Parts: sequence; structure tokens; C-alpha cells
Amino acid sequence: MALVGIRVIELAGLAPAPFCGMVLSDFGARVIRVDRTKVAMAMDSQARGKQSVAINLKKPQGVAVLRRLCIQSDVVIEPFRQGVMEKLGLGPRELLLENPHLIYARLTGFGQSGPCAASAGHDINFLAMSGLLSMLGRSSDKPYAPLNLVADFAGGGLMCALGIVMALLERSRSGKGQVVDASMVEGAAYLGSFMWKSRSLGLWNRPRGQNLLDSGAPFYDTYRTADGEHVAVGALEPQFYSQLLQGLGLDPSTLPPQMSVSDWPELRQVFTERFATKTREEWVRVFEGTDACVTPVLSLDEVDRHPHNRERGSFLQDSQGVESPRPAPVLSRTPATPSPGRDPFVGEHTRDVLQEFGYGPEEVEGLLAAGVVECGKARARL
Repeated sequence: MALVGIRVIELAGLAPAPFCGMVLSDFGARVIRVDRTKVAMAMDSQARGKQSVAINLKKPQGVAVLRRLCIQSDVVIEPFRQGVMEKLGLGPRELLLENPHLIYARLTGFGQSGPCAASAGHDINFLAMSGLLSMLGRSSDKPYAPLNLVADFAGGGLMCALGIVMALLERSRSGKGQVVDASMVEGAAYLGSFMWKSRSLGLWNRPRGQNLLDSGAPFYDTYRTADGEHVAVGALEPQFYSQLLQGLGLDPSTLPPQMSVSDWPELRQVFTERFATKTREEWVRVFEGTDACVTPVLSLDEVDRHPHNRERGSFLQDSQGVESPRPAPVLSRTPATPSPGRDPFVGEHTRDVLQEFGYGPEEVEGLLAAGVVECGKARARL
């Protein structure tokens, strides 16, 4: 796989950092998650392919263990607030002195500088600060956060993984490591570059929820079907819109022009009433093979049964029958081959990893006896 031979130390966190680590693991990196000791369960549901060591960082010996892991690795992912690692003496300045090749990825909400750098927050806060939340939501309604996808996972975990891979590529030329400062505010904003760059085109001149691509246009929206399910419609271009009307059995001469914004409410009512006359599957059959840009809104339990997804193998099951998406994108020569095994217990690989990093068996037993590290048991898995 593309990242085989890359060793990653991931300091356990929530959501964005585990996703970043899983992406790297899926594409071949060796990812070792560093968990806290004395925890009842792992909160990482994105631990596919990872190993786990449990280290007590409140003890100086634990800090020393983590230092050794970091200086013998290629990448460190740390998700803590600004200054936490520096207090431990494990900031990038110290670790890069000992390992100049290290890629030190810092994944936080607000980044490593600025007045908010040390502040707490979650996806909705970072999305709000990016400017994008102000654009999300229906007309006459308050801004609406679309799950915790945009800032946590896209602008955070995925953007951090991209930064790590770019830093690794640059290291192959310079031989030098560097710090990746991944701010979820900035990552989310960067994902939304189109919104900034397209304002001059008039795409966002109207209030939230009344524009072409934010559910304002009746031909770019979702509709309820007779069975209580939904379909998604994205018939923007005239040739696609024409096929949409044909499939709905509507005469264009009896309708207002597609781009007559003032008539959009009337057109939406027509579409709403027409889509309500058939079930979702009936509409799927009507539009199958056309370019009307009408697709079923599938639930998580349905996606693997769709013929397209099934043929491509877009969803996988692990050894315990838990389903999740196949890693993307698909590389032709070196595709991701995610581990089919279960997620690790907290501290499950402590002994093996420490010995691999140069600790003798007696040293490991001494660290265990002193409570510096722990070996996990089955009860520790979420």
C-alpha cells in the first residue's frame, strides 16, 4: 500500500484525530495509538488497523516512554489544546531536535496561534468561525450544522492527513520533518473556497436557503415520496431539467421558466405534489437510465444493497460483521487494504510495541509494575 513503512504515533483523542489515523492506517501506515491508563473503554470507533499502548503521562517515566516512541517514528498526531505537549516537554521543538525527520501534526479547532488557540470548542463552533455555518440552512430558519462532518472530519481529520502526506512527500526530497498546524476552522473554510470564489458569480446573492445550491432552487432539493421516503434532485443544467420534467410527466409550457427565481415557490409546490404520487422505488425505476439527476436518499442500512455500491464493493464488513465505507480514493496499483480485524483494546499491544522500540522484557515488566504502562483486556473495548 502507498504508506507502507510509515510509523505513526497517534495520541488518543475524539473524532478528527482518530479519523486521521485511520486514513493513514487504511493506506498502509503502521499506526500506534497512545491511550491513557486506567480507562474503562476506548472511545475510538475509528481504530481499524491500529495498535494500542496505554501510557500514564502523569508519571515522568511515562513521558520518557512516549518520547522514545516519538523519536523513533515518522509521524506524531496530537489533538490536545495549545501548550499541553509543551508542558510535558514533548512539543515539536524538543522532539524535532531529537528526530529531525519527524512530521509533527497538531490537529486542533483553532490552530496553534491567535486569541482562541487555547479555547474549547466542537465542530459546530469551528464551522461557525469558518463562515460556512452562516450559509447552511433552510430559508427563514436558523443556521443548521450538518452533523459534525465539515469541521471535525473534512476540515480536521482529512485535511490533517493531507498535510501529513504532503510533509512526507517533501521529506523525501529534503530529508527534514516539519510541523503540520491543522486548524479545523481554517480547514473547513478552505473546503468552502468555492463559496468565496463564486460570490462574484451571483450564486449567493440571496438570503440563506434561497439560492441555487442551498435548497432555494426547486430542482436542487429533496422530495418526500408516497411511502414516506425521499429522493434527491439535482437537475441544474437545462438538458437535465428537461429530463426531470419528462420523468415527472410535466409539460414545460405549463410551467414557469426554470430560472425564474420569483416562481420557484410555485414550481416547488408542483414538484412536491408530483413526487408524492409514487413510492421512492417507483421513481427510481422512472428515472433509471436517464440524466435527470434523481437518486434515492439511502439510509446507512440500505447503501450496501444498492446495485452500484454493491458492484464496486463500496462498503466493507469487518470480522465482527460491522459495516463501514471502503477507503477512498481507490488507487489502481496500491489500493488501500483495510484490516478486517476488530478494533484494539486499550493497551492491547503495550508489551509488543515497547519491546519493538527497544525495551527489554524486564524493563517492560518494571514499567507495568510501577503503573507507568498498562496491558489491556477485553473489557476495555467500546
